[in-house]
Amino acid sequence: MRLDKWLWAARFFKTRTLAVEAIAGGRVSVNGDRAKPAKELKVGDALAIRRAPFEHAIVVKALSDKRGSAAIAATLYDETAESRARRAAIAAEMKSLPQPRFKGRPTKKTRRDYEKWLRQGDED
Repeated sequence: MRLDKWLWAARFFKTRTLAVEAIAGGRVSVNGDRAKPAKELKVGDALAIRRAPFEHAIVVKALSDKRGSAAIAATLYDETAESRARRAAIAAEMKSLPQPRFKGRPTKKTRRDYEKWLRQGDED
C-alpha cells in the first residue's frame, strides 16, 4: 500500500496531492526515516505526521486504499498516548491565547501575517 494513498484514506489529508506535498516536504516520516510518496506501508509501521502546530505519532493497524467515513478511518491506526497528550496541551495553550479581532475583511498584510503565523510550525 502506498503511503500517500493510506494517508488520504486515513483522512490525514483532504487530497492525495496534499499528502504527496507533505511527504515531499519532509513532514511525514515512517519508522523514523524520511519517506517518499510511493513508500510501501505495512501494518505495524510507526508514522510521525507533522501538521502545524500539531504532530501525530501513530502506528498503522490496517491498510485501506479507499477513503471512507471518519469512523472507518479511525480504525486504520492507533495514536500513541504521548501524542494525544501533546496535542491536547497545545490545543489548550492555543485556546488560552487571545483571539485576533478583525473588523470586516482582513487586509492583504493581515492575511500574510496570519499565514506566516500558521507556517511557523513547518520550519522545524
